[in-house]
Parts: sequence; C-alpha cells; structure tokens
Amino acid sequence: SQPAAMTQGTQGTVRPAANFDAMRDAEILRKAMKGFGTDEQAIVDVVANRSNDQRQKIKAAFKTMYGKDLIKDLKSELSGNMEELILALFMPPTYYDAWSLRNAMKGAGTQERVLIEILCTRTNQEIREIVRCYQSEFGRDLEKDIRSDTSGHFERLLVSMCQGNRDENQNVNHHLAQEDAQRLYQAGEGRLGTDESCFNMILATRSFPQLKATVEAYSRVANRDLLSSVAREFSGNVESGLKTILQCALNRPAFFAERLYYSMKGAGTDDSTLVRIVVTRSEIDLVQIKQTFSQMYQKTLGTMIASDTSGDYRKLLLAIVG
Repeated sequence: SQPAAMTQGTQGTVRPAANFDAMRDAEILRKAMKGFGTDEQAIVDVVANRSNDQRQKIKAAFKTMYGKDLIKDLKSELSGNMEELILALFMPPTYYDAWSLRNAMKGAGTQERVLIEILCTRTNQEIREIVRCYQSEFGRDLEKDIRSDTSGHFERLLVSMCQGNRDENQNVNHHLAQEDAQRLYQAGEGRLGTDESCFNMILATRSFPQLKATVEAYSRVANRDLLSSVAREFSGNVESGLKTILQCALNRPAFFAERLYYSMKGAGTDDSTLVRIVVTRSEIDLVQIKQTFSQMYQKTLGTMIASDTSGDYRKLLLAIVG
C-alpha cells in the first residue's frame, strides 16, 4: 500500500474492533433506530469503534438481514451535522474523497480549499483511485471538471496533481535539491516577475522527502524561507495550493492541524472541514495531528472540538478523536 516512509510513525485513532461481528452490529443499529426516538449513544458506540472496512461490512449485513438500506435509515433518523458525520463515516475513503471533490465543484461557486486539501495531500495511489471512482460513481472526468471550474496557474497545478504521478522514491538526491532550490530562486526572488511553470514543475513532480530537502537548500541559497517566497510571488488559490504541497513535505500532520484549528477559530464553525478532516485522517495520522495540534496551539484538539460543537455530534467527534 503506502511507501514505508509515509506510514512510518503515523497512526490513526480508529482501529478495527477485535471480535467483530457485522450482524450483531447491524442488529444494534436497527434497534437503536427502531420505534420511539433514536438511541444515538448506541449508534456512537458502534460507529466510532469500527474501522471503515468494518462499517462497510455492517452496511452489507444490514441489507442482507433487513432488506433495507442502512444509510437511508440513518438519514431518516438523523439531521444536520450529526447526519453529515455519520454518512461520511459510512462512505469508503476513496468514494468520500471523490464525493467531496464533486460537491466542491457542483452548482454555483467552487470550494477551492477542498480541492487543494484533497488533491495536494494524497498519495499517487489514492489520487488514481479517486480519479477512477469519480468517473465510475459520477460518470464524470475529474480533470475536465477541474478545467471548467478553475483557471490559470491554479488550474494547471490541480491538473498536475490529478495525474497521481509525483515521484515516490523515498531517497533524497541532495545535488538535485540544490539545483531545484537554485531554479526556484531564479524563477521567483531572483528575477522581476515570476516563472510560475518552474514552481509548478518542481512542486508537482518531486517526492515529498525530496521537496523537504529542497526547502532546506532554498534557505541557504536565498536566505529566505521557501514558504514565504511563495507568499511573496503568488496569491490566492495557487499560493494556497503550493504552500499546502510544501507543508505536506515538511510536516503533513501540521497542515491538517492548522486546517482543523481554522475550521473552529473565531465565530461559527466550518463543520464540513471539521468532519472531513477528522473522518479522512482517523485511520491514517490523527494521532500525530492531535500531538501537533497541542504543540501548535497550546490546547488539545478535543478541548477545542468540545467547546465548538454540541450534542451527539460532539459526542461522536470526540469518540473518534479519542
């Protein structure tokens, strides 16, 4: 599955349950929804303590046992954020990413942050699976949708990401890092105007460990941090996209920690972002995201979620975050 260096030292807060019994779980959920009122606690206990793969099996068992669609039943019992969170937890990961991308481009306006968050942080294999799923589930071409929904240098960056062709060799070539740093300097700080295609080429093709070495080499070449050079040379969505790639190269959990923080900071909560990150990272690196979050913001992710959400929605989020 993922290259060793990517899985090394990362872990999720949600793990497969031991002694798993899909039929027993399906029955618990059926009882929780049947009759008068809904026993949300029972739903929380099952859903938060099963892996996504186990949830898929519960869904199948439910249909086999009751001839009904578990998701439709849950939808009729739940609403609002709780509904969004539960539905997200029951989508297979690739489908959830594809669905989120489709949602971000459907209708008027585009949620560029969602496109960046998914396309700039996933592995090659994940991206290729998302592209296939997008085609098979929605009958649409992801690259075409991106082209018609975005433009300019941002469009080019996302189309590059869509290829799922980033180098994934984990060995760092320091000579190349030095050359790339020099090239990026000449393409930005070292000239009048910016050669955007040079930034696109290097940030879209090099492996994450290689980019990390390039960032370090750049500081020596330019006497400035590459992230701040990107901020000076670019603006808007393409700036966010390029920065996201660099943040992932330096510290992927920190990128997600920051996104979580800003989804809750200030007035109102961006619940879709909160749900999406908690769900998509729950089996990958949420443990590291939590640790990084505490270091960055001097408070735990759990405390912030607890003060920003309420009810069963809060309960379920906290059960997943652990």
